[in-house]
Amino acid sequence: MPTYVYQVITDDDSESEIFEVFQKMSDDPLTKHPETGQPVKRIIQPPNVAGKWSDQGTKKMLSNENLDRIGFTKYERSSDGTYEKKAGKGPRFISKDDY
Repeated sequence: MPTYVYQVITDDDSESEIFEVFQKMSDDPLTKHPETGQPVKRIIQPPNVAGKWSDQGTKKMLSNENLDRIGFTKYERSSDGTYEKKAGKGPRFISKDDY
């Protein structure tokens, strides 16, 4: 079921409560707050579509294998303060003593 976002309508156009409701697509939009009975309006929200810039797509693009393939070098810090190479070319470890 989709989640719909509603906002309470106020007379003075001040900040008002925004809340979410799970509803079937075939259900009519709410006209009153389910708890207080105040008038409400549905707020249009952009769809959440997985794609190139979704969490899953970003993880794939930033994977060690992909970074190595496109020529980047990636280091991760270990608990002892050194940096270990995870992808790409360069020294296997970098430490503060190297500088």
